[in-house]
Amino acid sequence: MRAKLLVLASSLGMLGWGAVLPFQYAYAADTRGWGAFVAAAASSLFSVGALVAAPVAGRLSDRFDPVAVAVLSQLLGAVGVGALVLADSPTGFLAGMFVFGLGLTAAVPAKQVLVLRWVASADRRRIFAYKFTGEALGMAAGAYVAGHLVDLRDAQGLDVGFVTAAAGFAISSLVIGLAGRGAGIHPGSDISTEGAAPASPRESLRLIFASPALRWTAVVTVTLALGFYAQFESGLPAYGLTVLEIDTAAIGTAAAVNAIVIVALQVIVVRLTAHRSPPTLLMAVGAIWVLSWLVLSSAQLAPGAASAIFVTTFGIFAVGETMYSPVLSPLTASLAPRGMVGQTLGIFGALQTTFSALGPLVAGALLGAGFAQGFLGLHLAISVLAVYAAWRLRGAMRPSTGQPTPAPRPALASA
Repeated sequence: MRAKLLVLASSLGMLGWGAVLPFQYAYAADTRGWGAFVAAAASSLFSVGALVAAPVAGRLSDRFDPVAVAVLSQLLGAVGVGALVLADSPTGFLAGMFVFGLGLTAAVPAKQVLVLRWVASADRRRIFAYKFTGEALGMAAGAYVAGHLVDLRDAQGLDVGFVTAAAGFAISSLVIGLAGRGAGIHPGSDISTEGAAPASPRESLRLIFASPALRWTAVVTVTLALGFYAQFESGLPAYGLTVLEIDTAAIGTAAAVNAIVIVALQVIVVRLTAHRSPPTLLMAVGAIWVLSWLVLSSAQLAPGAASAIFVTTFGIFAVGETMYSPVLSPLTASLAPRGMVGQTLGIFGALQTTFSALGPLVAGALLGAGFAQGFLGLHLAISVLAVYAAWRLRGAMRPSTGQPTPAPRPALASA
């Protein structure tokens, strides 16, 4: 029951992502008349807040009760995004977006640690899959509601998005708080409260990246993020609109198909891949990314079918997504040094956020300069690198010949 409540809370906590982020640029730049610089700075500060929050929240989740970390983080996010209703100046808007990013992202490693605590080891992939699906549905629900109610011609037209985001955070915090009452570590979990995290963040980084398996996991995390997630909201739509010359309806359809495929296949894929090793599945994700970029590249050869090919590409990407999130987080946690599960998840989340934030800049530079083939070729190469990194990860996780290596057992520091 606790795991189900956590999945529900995670879904509610993502309402704000869908209700605010797709509209904030136009709202800041045009509706409020603050210009493109302020609008872009708001997106950047949201990402900076996310980057700062993830490793700090992960460390706090190792040292203190992760329920408290998740609840307080989301309440902070609720204050930040709720304050945007009152923001009448660029400075106030930028500050609110920064706190919004802090709160939303700080809760992520805490909730991941709660899955590890509350769920038996054998069920983690399934719960992470449900959590990922719930978050996708939460984002979609937030975007759907806001899309029908937001009025970007009115200075208060995005208030409904801000209120939806704040309410989602608040209700999510309540659900997590209720679920965490009297909770301990599940008897079937391999999480231990023994061990303590080092005092120095620098020492934490040294210990984490001393592991070859974690180093290759970091490369996989970065390349798979760059290969798709960094372009989902900006680069791919920009390529479709400016190079393929498809209409905006096709962009919306592609995003909808992506979400539908994830919801339809997530549970089935988890069952079919239950006994496959994580590195093998991550190799498959990279291969699916490669296939997706090859299919997308063919759209220029068939202009009449460009819209259909674009939508199909998003559906293919979604198949890889059904393996990505359920596999990567439990794998990272299993490789984490003792007492540093939260910190490791937070640092890897920060890595993903950092490189995802670079995606729109890369896409803008290449597409703006007319290098559409370079845009496609770069992401195809990145996806191939992801396959190679996952293959090297598989080798790093194998015991050395004649020198058996025990499987890593993650631990959480007690409060």
